[in-house]
Amino acid sequence: MALDDLYQEIILDHYRSPRNRGACEECDHSVHHDNPLCGDELDLALQLERGRIHRIAFSGRGCSISQASASMMTERVKGETLEQALSIAEVVRRMMHGEPPAVDLGDLMALEGVSRFPVRVKCALLPWMALRDALSRGTSRHEDRNTEEPR
Repeated sequence: MALDDLYQEIILDHYRSPRNRGACEECDHSVHHDNPLCGDELDLALQLERGRIHRIAFSGRGCSISQASASMMTERVKGETLEQALSIAEVVRRMMHGEPPAVDLGDLMALEGVSRFPVRVKCALLPWMALRDALSRGTSRHEDRNTEEPR
């Protein structure tokens, strides 16, 4: 099996069987992001405990890339400190713009191929921008915001 085929299978697995999908009543940070150009929408909620992401969940609708990326993101950052989660988000953002990651991203490497399709980069980054937003807003609850990717 070629590496691209394996990566495609990882993305499809996360799309078909998303991890951490659903509501999170205990969560105290939540944001809504969308991509009006393609219709992807994502609600992200998380709970911090002792400086770490204790709970994280998402809901929404969109293409397989945005939904798989959200599933992969929640798995990867659960248990991480805010700084670690933000660092991972930055590595993924750079990878989506063609920069090879300097750290092992595990299954997140499956998203690397998306960088070859500029129209799909925003789909893959939607959950990561929501994560950054949720973590930067402190104890905000239910903030709405369109996703504009930073340069």
